[in-house]
Amino acid sequence: MSEYRLKDLVKIKNGRDHKSLADGVYPVYGSGGLMRMVDSYLYDKPSILLPRKGTLNNIQYSDQPFWTVDTLYYTEINQNKVDAYYLYYYLKLLDLNSLSSGTGVPSMTFGAYNGIKVKLPQLDIQKKISTLLRAIDKKIELNNRINAELEAMAKTLYDYWFVQFDFPDDSPQGQGKPYKTSGGKMVYNPTLKREIPEGWDWKPVSSIIEVKDGTHDSPKPSDSGQYLITSKHLKPSGIDFSDAYLISQEDFDAVNKRSKVDEGDFLLSMIGTIGLSQWAMKIETPYAIKNIGLFKTSQAPEMADYIYAAVTSLHGKAYLQQNQSTGTSQPYVTLGTLRSIPILIPNEKVFEQFNGKIKPIHKLMYENITENQKLAQLRDWLLPMLMNGQVTVGEAS
Repeated sequence: MSEYRLKDLVKIKNGRDHKSLADGVYPVYGSGGLMRMVDSYLYDKPSILLPRKGTLNNIQYSDQPFWTVDTLYYTEINQNKVDAYYLYYYLKLLDLNSLSSGTGVPSMTFGAYNGIKVKLPQLDIQKKISTLLRAIDKKIELNNRINAELEAMAKTLYDYWFVQFDFPDDSPQGQGKPYKTSGGKMVYNPTLKREIPEGWDWKPVSSIIEVKDGTHDSPKPSDSGQYLITSKHLKPSGIDFSDAYLISQEDFDAVNKRSKVDEGDFLLSMIGTIGLSQWAMKIETPYAIKNIGLFKTSQAPEMADYIYAAVTSLHGKAYLQQNQSTGTSQPYVTLGTLRSIPILIPNEKVFEQFNGKIKPIHKLMYENITENQKLAQLRDWLLPMLMNGQVTVGEAS
């Protein structure tokens, strides 16, 4: 191993204002992640993006042309000394908050970054390690793309059946044709303020299952205990524990008296980006929730896929947007709004037919998320051992 300072391996560059740029194809990154797409880029080589202010542990990587704003540094990397992807993961292991120079908003200076000590193996070993890590990340990305397509299919299916009402009409007069388009009888519902098929009804979701939310308090971080999950930890690949902090067992138990998450439930973000959703997988890593809606679909497994499809549909998200509250720094929805989400109650035959189509889609998504979480756990377990030479790539693979 050879020891360097970060300044020996990279040149740190300031981001720039993006407001004058037109929309385009190049991503603009801030310390919180992707912000928008523009028509120009600052840099077009592999780069590690280092937070200057705000969320310091959200180190990012780009190997495509990009722009960064002034809360995010980018780096020009000396690839004769260090593999860019290897260094990216090396830096992700560090606790940048401990190096912060800010007394209010966490912040990092050029000097704080430049002085970071970095221990590197030979370049060929770095490349082998980065190849392994990249392979894991690529598989996770592939599963995410597949799930995005499956989610789009699920939304289209729900929209066709329960917004346009063109489910197959299997009545003698319908002969399997699209119900509404073929003249199926519709009845105006004054509460929903729209027509629904004759014989259908609706219920607020809270009359079918319990709907809860997580703590509104801010339990203090603890050296041991269980994770506290917020909206920002709901990712397409599953629940991201990488920058979640631990709370004491006492606080964990107190939160779970209010809102214990069980396998088969699903979660929904209530603040900031409203409507991000995630199934609660097999609970191998216990966690409590804060400012997240909890839909207890484990209480009604036969309805779980249908309720999830309804709440996360474009129609469901539009309902949340129409009923969101403002007046704080971020938009939010109340627990009352979540509980009042209207769920259509079709006849039994339509319900069973829809379930037969939506369940296989959700099952594939569930399996991909499960695989992603196992891959992420494997990567995060291997990472420190690979970086300190305790395990070699041959042993890891």
